[in-house]
Amino acid sequence: MAEELGEQALYLDLELPSDRAKLAEPELYLKQHESRLVILDEIHRLPGIFETLRSLIDQRRRKGRRSSHFLLLGSASIDLLQQSAESLAGRIAYQELAPFSVGEVGTARNGSANGSTDRLWVRGGFPDSFLATSDEASFSWRTAFIRTYLERDVPALGPRIPAETLRRYWQMLAHNHGQMVNAAQLANGLGVSGHTVARYLDIMVDLLLVRRLQPWAANTKKRLVRTPKVYVRDSGLLHALLGIRNQEELLGHPVVGASWEGMLIENILDALPATARPTFYRTFTGAEIDLVIEFSAKERWAIEIKRSLSNPRPGKGFYIGCEDLKVSRRIVLYPGEESYSFDGQTKVMPFDKFLRDELREDIR
Repeated sequence: MAEELGEQALYLDLELPSDRAKLAEPELYLKQHESRLVILDEIHRLPGIFETLRSLIDQRRRKGRRSSHFLLLGSASIDLLQQSAESLAGRIAYQELAPFSVGEVGTARNGSANGSTDRLWVRGGFPDSFLATSDEASFSWRTAFIRTYLERDVPALGPRIPAETLRRYWQMLAHNHGQMVNAAQLANGLGVSGHTVARYLDIMVDLLLVRRLQPWAANTKKRLVRTPKVYVRDSGLLHALLGIRNQEELLGHPVVGASWEGMLIENILDALPATARPTFYRTFTGAEIDLVIEFSAKERWAIEIKRSLSNPRPGKGFYIGCEDLKVSRRIVLYPGEESYSFDGQTKVMPFDKFLRDELREDIR
């Protein structure tokens, strides 16, 4: 954006002492650049600046001028998000920058998205991991990332938890990927209380490392499961935590189905509008739907995820769940390249086609 705007933008990297020094008197310095878009990168290095930004924005509003514009970039610090929300309430909008998605990595030369999708699945969506020269180089980058993130970045972002404890916890979640986590079992494994385990999960969710998918809870006539499912959000980090280096090792690992499911769910949720409500559905009598997307009271989709080319047909529990929820669409996602229907109601389709044609068309 700075390159496109040229002289209309000002970029400051707050990792650099020289750029931080310019903001020793932030009000005086920023007033000199009122007409420009001020981009403050690594904003978590200077959290005390939020009150100054609020004052500058309000001053220009009171004078009837166009408000000063600031683009704040930085890591997902829990304390930082809280401070920005308190100081800049009504003056700020948030944009989460997720890793690469299926729609962003393109297609293979033969016109199929399977090649690039498999690479994204194995390596995950962090740019340095996905674009590495080899699977081994990608795995090394992810292993180093996990270590430095836990040892350096997490403490800098707020939580004071021993890095080794948090790593063990993250690995436990990886082994329970796509499942309803037993908090008591995790607490026993770590030698901490159930309350502490719940706090660790909240931290991992807040840091955008873990996805907590809530169960459907609106149907009071059924005995519903109330425990959320937990996914490691980036499939590449999941595989690094489990020591999986390449696709060959992944295909022989017990986590393969849950890993595929998690990657697809993460990509779907990344593409959904903010008003959509994603959940999963499960009853104690066996009805189960991998993902339920509620766009409105009358628009509700049931999505089943299968990693099978020969037999992607969902089980009886899926059809029971669809009847329970009165869904408007029934969709099975699989790794094939053709779309077809089972029974006139349940449509089977490739994942990339679902994102490109079905989901985005509905959002439009």
